[in-house]
Amino acid sequence: MTTVRLPLFPLNSVLFPGLVLPLNVFEERYRALMRDLLKTPEDEPRRFAVVAIRDGHEVAASAPGMPDPTALPERGPTAGFGSDPAKAFHGVGCVADAATIRERADGTFEVLATGTTRVRLLSVDTSGPYLTAELEELPEEPGDEAGALAEGVLRAFRQYQKRLAGARERSLSTGADLPDEPAVVSYLVAAAVMLDTPTKQRLLQAPDTASRLRDELKLLRAETAIIRNLPSLPASDLTQAPTSLN
Repeated sequence: MTTVRLPLFPLNSVLFPGLVLPLNVFEERYRALMRDLLKTPEDEPRRFAVVAIRDGHEVAASAPGMPDPTALPERGPTAGFGSDPAKAFHGVGCVADAATIRERADGTFEVLATGTTRVRLLSVDTSGPYLTAELEELPEEPGDEAGALAEGVLRAFRQYQKRLAGARERSLSTGADLPDEPAVVSYLVAAAVMLDTPTKQRLLQAPDTASRLRDELKLLRAETAIIRNLPSLPASDLTQAPTSLN
């Protein structure tokens, strides 16, 4: 078992390997994290772990009414996550490699990171200015018939895109050829399809690529059928995770 200790960045969304994560960092705990990452030599990865929040707030209350009208201001690394942060997070996350960390004049940061490796959350350390975690790296096993399943998922995904474009009354533009490597297909589709966080989390922690692809095939067929009966849908970027407010 390979374990690693990394800074922890909880979000209200799921990050998948290979997907881009833009961040607007303004809370002091995460500003401290970014300042420390900037101390990493340029030839070494600037890594942190992203986990989806199960029960808690992505942005801690900074004043009454922010983000909850009844909330009281909170400070420190565990703000918004209760007395036992490990219980507030889903158990599987993704390591992010920050390619760009730009500090603004006001001390906030603009960050562009990419998901790399899935990890299992083993423990959370709350003693520093930001959360850190002991993590177990999870290998990506192919499973049975991953190649054939990937072909089926790609066909279903293209049909989903066509239905989505039709529901939005605009032309379909993929911007680039879709990949054909099964694991890459599984992560791209998991990130691109409009699903709730628990469903995306389920896809992230699938035991192998084939299992994830089987699940996606069912989801794509169901979502395509739903779209067929909807007059319009909101826009969604199919290549990039949403920008976090923090």
